[in-house]
Amino acid sequence: MSTPQISFWKVFWPSLTAIIVSSVFSSIFFFLFLGATIGAFTAGFETKKLQIEDNSILHLQLNEPITDKTNASFNPVEFKFDGTTGLVDLLVGIEEAKNDSKVKGIFIELSNLQCGMASLFELRKALEDFKESGKFIVAYNSGEVITQKEYLLTSVADENYGFPTSTMEFLGLGGEYMFFKNLFDKLDLEMQVIRGPNNDFKSAVEPYFLDKMSDSARFQAQRYLNSIWEDYLTVVSSSRGVSVTELDEIAENVKIRRTGDAVKYKLLDATKYQDEVYSLLKKKVNKAEKDDLKLIKFTTYARKKAREKRTLDDAKDANIAVILAEGGIATDGEGIVSSELVKQIREAREEDDIKAVVFRVNSPGGSALASEEIWREITLTKEQKPVIVSMGNVAASGGYYISAPASRIFAESTTITGSIGVFGVIPYTGKMLEEKVGLSFDRISTNSHAVMSTNRKLTEDEMSIIQKEVDQIYEEFVAIVAKGRNLTPERVNAIARGRVWTGKDALAIGLVDELGGLNDAIAYAAKEVNIKEPIITYFPKSKRDQFMEILEAITEEEDMDAQMRTNSTLSQQVLTIMNNMKEIDNMKGIQMRMPYLMEIH
Repeated sequence: MSTPQISFWKVFWPSLTAIIVSSVFSSIFFFLFLGATIGAFTAGFETKKLQIEDNSILHLQLNEPITDKTNASFNPVEFKFDGTTGLVDLLVGIEEAKNDSKVKGIFIELSNLQCGMASLFELRKALEDFKESGKFIVAYNSGEVITQKEYLLTSVADENYGFPTSTMEFLGLGGEYMFFKNLFDKLDLEMQVIRGPNNDFKSAVEPYFLDKMSDSARFQAQRYLNSIWEDYLTVVSSSRGVSVTELDEIAENVKIRRTGDAVKYKLLDATKYQDEVYSLLKKKVNKAEKDDLKLIKFTTYARKKAREKRTLDDAKDANIAVILAEGGIATDGEGIVSSELVKQIREAREEDDIKAVVFRVNSPGGSALASEEIWREITLTKEQKPVIVSMGNVAASGGYYISAPASRIFAESTTITGSIGVFGVIPYTGKMLEEKVGLSFDRISTNSHAVMSTNRKLTEDEMSIIQKEVDQIYEEFVAIVAKGRNLTPERVNAIARGRVWTGKDALAIGLVDELGGLNDAIAYAAKEVNIKEPIITYFPKSKRDQFMEILEAITEEEDMDAQMRTNSTLSQQVLTIMNNMKEIDNMKGIQMRMPYLMEIH
């Protein structure tokens, strides 16, 4: 007996209809639930204020990535609030806490700290200033693995403790680069690379045609790693009273593996369980042992204090503008979008009450055209009022290009800057599509170079044309830096060649003027225009988003394990690969980009 045959389409269409209907009803339910939730919170949201009692302790955890500006977004898949914590808000929060009579001290407890080195040093410096008020800082290293970045921040504390069985890293700094050449070879994909003259340090394109670092790339990377490590050891030595030489020897011989080892070598004061640390904190604020220890979330305090201060300053006639520029530079998309940033700079320039502009740059560069647009607006603004640049974790290549015309440039000692150079990348995909997919191409044209397709290799003449264009842009880059920094083109060319420098080294060769952070740049700007009490307005100006504030409030009520908020190591590696491939896809036109984006461990 034969089995009756059921038509595929008889199954497919009812199933598809059922899925669509189910999705529609799920969506309706989701938005009804979301609306009800928002309505419930909105009713009493306006009256909710941050309650600070006498002898309060602020709990600094930093579970979210730290960027210059606080960012907020809603994840509808997981129905939760995602975001980053702004360094600007944290600095305001520390300053406010220093002068807040109700705040007795800060309790640092970190896990999965995600922060650039320069931002970390800037944050640490602010905490050192907080201690000068006479208030205490207690740190507790309680994660499964205490990273070197986390220890760098906690080492600022008056008392620094660790969980008895936690693993602790103290190994020196290192970085790992990813190279695509072998992958591209397997795919029959070729990257046609054009660099500026003598741009041997401009190694951003090396992963496309090499399978390991060139000598010049290795030399510059080793130099800035050594420089950052020197700074790391110096500040830890100052806080812990252990010599730089001894600290380096401890790292070289892997003497610290667990928190108990750190106590032995005086990097920690003792190992304690959390209840023991809480008992210690209770004594500091005169609480009885039986009483609960109420800690105030520092990021909540910082964001609300920063929001209050910003609202107050905007209500007055602000006299200093701080413009935040963070991310890759492009004409559209994400990061630093030139069309948007140009409007902000122009607005700050045209506001009569604004007497000086502090331009915060945290960028590895990007589009040469977009960089030129931003450079033009900074140049015009400098003709009317001082423009002070504050460099963040990185202000290199295009990030340095837009900084060059400033009246004065501040950088952290560990800022990565320079990378004065340009390159172009034109992929050749023809062989890959023919060999791997079976596609072939034919062409017609009125002129020899009318079809400049990625599906055919560039001719020698075409490569020469693009090389001349790259060379010209590099010459213009050198000329702009020479004019902005009062250096000869020959001198700029000698220190350029695409090479990156730390802020400390950049100071020595004249690429920056002073070592310092955002607060130092603001103080300098105020002094330049004889302002005793600077009133700050921030660009981009953020409108009050009640929906996001509600979501933030919901999230703040949750006591979630930080590890549950993060992806696995494997997921992060996959994400890194995807982001790298996205960077390649976004490289349109001639580029001013960092040689490498290296995660320092």
